[in-house]
Amino acid sequence: MRGEAAVLSIFHELRDVTLLSVALRMLLASLCGGVIGIEREYKRRPAGFRTHILICLGAAITTLTSQYLYMYMGYDTDISRLGAQVVAGIGFIGAGTIIVTRRQRVKGLTTAAGLWTTAIVGLAIGSGFYEGGLFATILVMIAELVFSKLEYRILNHAPEINLYMEYTDSQCLDQVLVLFRDLAVKVRNMEITRSTGSERHNACAIFTLALNKKHTVESVLNSVLMVEGVISVEEL
Repeated sequence: MRGEAAVLSIFHELRDVTLLSVALRMLLASLCGGVIGIEREYKRRPAGFRTHILICLGAAITTLTSQYLYMYMGYDTDISRLGAQVVAGIGFIGAGTIIVTRRQRVKGLTTAAGLWTTAIVGLAIGSGFYEGGLFATILVMIAELVFSKLEYRILNHAPEINLYMEYTDSQCLDQVLVLFRDLAVKVRNMEITRSTGSERHNACAIFTLALNKKHTVESVLNSVLMVEGVISVEEL
């Protein structure tokens, strides 16, 4: 009775491995994977629309194959073994989306986590757990669309940030330090790399700054960028 209360009755007839249920599971896996992937595609991430569809569909057919081998072929095997390999193996694909820039900034973690979750959604739908797959897809979209805005607001009001700045000469660096003092921004740490003398290699500096409540990260970035001699500035 407890198990019956946890699932929707409209899916009862589709939990057996039939031609209709197989078609529905594969179609639903493609749809859920596409919904998650289209958001990544819109933000031009390494793994986008088609990648998420293929991963979710592949995970679904993996679970279906396990069920088929156990229920119809009579193989005395652990039907969860193939699914467990998907959970472990998807890490290799996810790792390929994570990059570390030359400024030691890590990108792609959200995409990698999304790929892993998409694989789990595929496993759930492939096993006939439609409710879990659909609810997980909805929650993933909420996390990527709604919570991302909340995360941006939190980061924009962070009490301490790291800035990477490229500049032309020492006079420019002195002006930036004066700017920080005028803004009441404390410089907790500073690393400087001098110019090599080549036009292709500008001097750079990395600041660890303690902000006050009057200034946001974006306002500090804009102020630094306005200083004469500053070539570029960004948050690490």
